[in-house]
Amino acid sequence: MWVVAAAAALVLFALGGSGWAADCPYKNTLGTERTLSVSVADNPRIGLKEFPNTLPLQDKEVVLTFDDGPFPPTTRRILTALADQCVRATFFLIGQNAAHNPDLVRKIASDGHTIGTHTWSHRILARISETAANDEIDRGVAAVETILGPPGPPSADRKADQKGSEPTPVRFFRFPGFVSTPKLLQSLNDRGFVVFGADLWASDWNRMSAGQELHQVIDRLKAARKGIILFHDIKAQTAAMLPSFLHYLKDNGYRVVHVVPQTAADALEKPGGK
Repeated sequence: MWVVAAAAALVLFALGGSGWAADCPYKNTLGTERTLSVSVADNPRIGLKEFPNTLPLQDKEVVLTFDDGPFPPTTRRILTALADQCVRATFFLIGQNAAHNPDLVRKIASDGHTIGTHTWSHRILARISETAANDEIDRGVAAVETILGPPGPPSADRKADQKGSEPTPVRFFRFPGFVSTPKLLQSLNDRGFVVFGADLWASDWNRMSAGQELHQVIDRLKAARKGIILFHDIKAQTAAMLPSFLHYLKDNGYRVVHVVPQTAADALEKPGGK
């Protein structure tokens, strides 16, 4: 049971391949430096705020992630800011919000962003029964699958030079509040989900202005130098500050990495693949 990103965006999703930067129609933009394929076998749980390990990012590489959407007034502004800079990100959607805004879910996917899930209603899963927690996870996934459709088998007549044109499953999950249990973590990994934490937070759940958030996240990035950054696309101050933050990244030599789920083809291309 997987959610999928738009097929048209997947032509760039080769392991370690160049991202959107080379294809960006706008000059002097930040762009997407590269695409990183992530597998549950190699990176089952990532994000130093929650787990011992994180993604193999180089100095001054960042992964942009957004939680709790979609929410039209702010998510659309964030999509515009990302598109203006040819940057691709990952959106962890709440099932209820996705179900109420299916066109916006399709927009996120068609813009080439990765879609992950964030449960059905953002309940803290460690505080409810195991059955209820699994229902929250499953309903969140199903809500997005219903909108985008589950991935099907590759077309029999697909040509060799069309690699990547078929829908690829997205297998990323983030716990609400980053509160998990060992059993739920293991269950998600067993089902093929990579569980995302974060390396640094914008802390945009707190009341603050766009300027305050910008300075806070810049200070934290200067200290960390790289990592998975957590934002919330339902927050007005985040939507307001994002264009300035993207300009800061460009002006200070940071590079955006777009994460996607590893496909069977990616695995075969890795050293030691067969």
